[in-house]
Amino acid sequence: MSSKNDHMLPLGLLLQRESTNEKIDKPEILHGQASQIKKGEDFTMFKTECQRIPGDGTTTFSVFGLFDGHNGSAAAIYSKENLLNNVLSAIPSDISREEWLAALPRAMVAGFIKTDKDFQEQAISSGTTVTFVIIDRWVITVASVGDSCCILESAEGTIYSLSADHRLEENEEERDRITASGGEVGRLNMVGGAEIGPLRVWPGGLCLSRSIGDRDVGEFIVPIPYVKQVKLSSGGGRLIISSDGVWDALTPEMATSCCRGLPPDCAADQIVKEAIQPKGIRDDTTCMVIDILPLDKVTPPNPPPKKQGKGVFKSMFRKRGTESSTSCDKDFELDVVEEIFEEGSAVLAERFDTQYPLCNLFKLFMCAVCQVEMKPGEGISVHAGSSLPGKLRPWDGPFLCPSCQAKKEAMEGKKALGDGAARHSSASE
Repeated sequence: MSSKNDHMLPLGLLLQRESTNEKIDKPEILHGQASQIKKGEDFTMFKTECQRIPGDGTTTFSVFGLFDGHNGSAAAIYSKENLLNNVLSAIPSDISREEWLAALPRAMVAGFIKTDKDFQEQAISSGTTVTFVIIDRWVITVASVGDSCCILESAEGTIYSLSADHRLEENEEERDRITASGGEVGRLNMVGGAEIGPLRVWPGGLCLSRSIGDRDVGEFIVPIPYVKQVKLSSGGGRLIISSDGVWDALTPEMATSCCRGLPPDCAADQIVKEAIQPKGIRDDTTCMVIDILPLDKVTPPNPPPKKQGKGVFKSMFRKRGTESSTSCDKDFELDVVEEIFEEGSAVLAERFDTQYPLCNLFKLFMCAVCQVEMKPGEGISVHAGSSLPGKLRPWDGPFLCPSCQAKKEAMEGKKALGDGAARHSSASE
């Protein structure tokens, strides 16, 4: 994991540059959404006036979420109502903005797992994909499970992916993880032995490897999100968050080009219309568009024309070396999207690292997932029994309560969680 992050710019450096070399004005956040309903299982949320410090208007941040439910709407509704609180509860109090942003990726993981764990205790066989976005000034943090994807179009018109696709058909690494944990991956068998449709996990028949809920499928369908955190330049950009009903019909380039220059509400409506036009409404189709704009530019820009034949879709980001940190504004590209953090591992020990100084932000004797306080010696290290090499020491923590440790072992295929009586072999999605 360390080798992946070696080329990323430190968060402190980026925030320092924000307050010195770059514009410090908070951006204008404009948003819109549209949907066409088939099953009534898509839900969205947006909160544009959240505050890191209650009562302090200078600490505001915005939250957007898309929850694409399956096998009923219960998991999507529960996640919409509880995920934000679970994420924020996992962030230590009385810390600076820089520390808050640094703690956010780990808090996303904890919040997703707690939401899944609490929902599964209700014994409802429903599940949901989640794409969850927190915007603090120019810093964007995205956490996702499932196939409701989020893309970013920069002010120049370059497109970046901010989420992962957890469909089994598209993700060989996830297929290997599930089979190693005891699951079976295959297509739906018809009479006569013919196999049809996308790859699914059995029992249950879900075509996703990660979600919230889905207790009837198996604990190897994990709620651990892929998380990416980036910083925009002061030129801003546009986010498009859509359910698979959009991405099954449109490429990222098609989605951005069909709505370029439109305000967010009209843009979202246009994307949905383009998605359903070829074959009609086959699934709930939902789109959210969020413009992050400088205060002096409150309408989305028309980016300069792209050169023919030049690819514009990027899943990774251009990164500047640390030597550029002393450059003046005039030396910066308009379209600099800088990556702060990226991690998609489904191994909890890799997501709750003990690297200094981040580990010092979190209380040692508090469950890293559910935040329950524990006495010394009661918790179980997230690294206990880990096969990760050398430098991790189990006695350093982070620690899990017995209930969350059982959840961890179940997700890793080491122990069944619950009686598993609700398992079935029909397709869930």
